[in-house]
Amino acid sequence: MSSSEVVPQRCQWCSTDPIYQAYHDSEWGVPERDAQRLFEKLLLDGFQAGLSWITILKKRDRYREVYRGFDPQFMANQTDNDLLDLLEDTGIIRNRLKVKGARQNAQAWLRLSEQTDPGEWMWQFVGGEPLINHFTSISQVPVKTAEAEAMSKALKKAGFTFVGPTICYAFMQATGMVMDHTTDCFRYPALCGA
Repeated sequence: MSSSEVVPQRCQWCSTDPIYQAYHDSEWGVPERDAQRLFEKLLLDGFQAGLSWITILKKRDRYREVYRGFDPQFMANQTDNDLLDLLEDTGIIRNRLKVKGARQNAQAWLRLSEQTDPGEWMWQFVGGEPLINHFTSISQVPVKTAEAEAMSKALKKAGFTFVGPTICYAFMQATGMVMDHTTDCFRYPALCGA
């Protein structure tokens, strides 16, 4: 990089890892309404529980392979032996509860899909439009909100697991239901409608 090139200002949580930067710059906080992509992101956020997000990002391609593009029908029909095979796969998080939970969440997603459009259902918790925040510092960004609490409660009632309010808020941030790029971030103007 030449000395004349300007490095864009990113949110403080974003490291210098190129994978992380690409995710921050092109995905995080961008409104996502496609049900299939929402399903994938919900599961990935559940896999993150107790881990760093970069760990999940680096394993995302392998997750897409083993879950056939996060096909809920395929995942819901996995046998116990299939789950045991997944626990041997070093390309994913080999946590028994998370692997079993992914199948459970796929089954819950299919049940939800029989009743409603799951994408629209997810967006109801923010009134159908992104909630735009104007935080100046990462220290102001909450880890959960009333909306995330409501989503978590509804998801649990629908049979989902690994959907606590902190996970739900991270999911809302990732999918643009909530726009939490800080005001000093170069992505803020485009995503806050300025």
